[in-house]
Amino acid sequence: MDFNFSDDQEQLRDAVRKWVDKGYDFERRRGIVAAGGFSREAYTELTELGLGGLYVSEELGGLGMGPVEGMVVMEELGRGIVLEPLAHTLIAGAVLTGYAPADVQAAWCGKVASGEALVVLAQQERAGRYNLAACKTQATQAGSGWTLTGAKSVVPAGDVADAYLVPAVANGKLALFIVARDAAGVSAKGYVSQDGSRAAELHLNNAAAQLVTADGQTALEHAVDIGVAALCAEAVGVMDKTVAITIEYMNMRKQFGVVISSFQALRHRLADMKMQLELARSMSYYATLKLNDPAPERRRAMSRAKYQLGVSMRFVGQQAVQLHGGIGVTDEYIVSHYFKKLTQLEMTFGDTLHHLGEVSAHMQDTAGVFA
Repeated sequence: MDFNFSDDQEQLRDAVRKWVDKGYDFERRRGIVAAGGFSREAYTELTELGLGGLYVSEELGGLGMGPVEGMVVMEELGRGIVLEPLAHTLIAGAVLTGYAPADVQAAWCGKVASGEALVVLAQQERAGRYNLAACKTQATQAGSGWTLTGAKSVVPAGDVADAYLVPAVANGKLALFIVARDAAGVSAKGYVSQDGSRAAELHLNNAAAQLVTADGQTALEHAVDIGVAALCAEAVGVMDKTVAITIEYMNMRKQFGVVISSFQALRHRLADMKMQLELARSMSYYATLKLNDPAPERRRAMSRAKYQLGVSMRFVGQQAVQLHGGIGVTDEYIVSHYFKKLTQLEMTFGDTLHHLGEVSAHMQDTAGVFA
């Protein structure tokens, strides 16, 4: 199997990395956090690079690219701990292109690709415990349309997004809808989350909605799997930069008159961090390459990948803080923000224990070792 990236993929990586390095430095990020955790200007800059249309087909105004390109982009955004939820734009583009009827695609896909509309997935409910089938939001048919009543929690950029992909129970079965933020009956209360990004509690009270697909379980599982793969790639970028920052600090910090990078015990700990990073990178590749597999294998692959990423994120983040000492947990120093990002990513789309349970529950007698 060829793991080399194509010239187009490397050019895409280079374009995003240059934007992160020059257009999204630590001071700009701090300013965005202070302003509420989301910048429409920064999001527009991302979509001007064409990233909003990565998973939208060319016929609908996008680039029609695939999971590998998405992985490349998310890795680079992770290196800059970018706050704007591009992963949800990838989810929206893929779900609308793959499941929505023609009129919904015509209304939304072009806007998602151009950046005119930020559409985010709003699937999480209180007490859901990462169970996608746990849904209390109800959908009622109203003439040729639908209305939704319910609540969703921790919706990324929920009070500034333009629309939401919302799972709801319709006629006893899970369906997927799109709801505009300016629709009557929609309210969202925003707040800044632990890593500095913006989220919101979303409340729907007979809110007007468009049906994306009546097979909501299939579409929602696919959406979350796209999110898991994107998150894995983003986490690799975060860890890659965390390791680099730690190496830089160890080569500068002196103890007993010598730099601490000369201490063998600390070098061993850094080597363990690097090992966990590379384990995570290989599983991120695995998740990306499994995104187009049949649903049962795809779902198992995402849980395997997310479990390893969770283990690696916790190890790399904690070791980075310890190797920095007290300065590693101060808000003024950058590594603390990478640690917060890793902590939040570990809990997004299912934490490590949840995915360990999923791997265990779907393990066959041979554990996949023998045919």
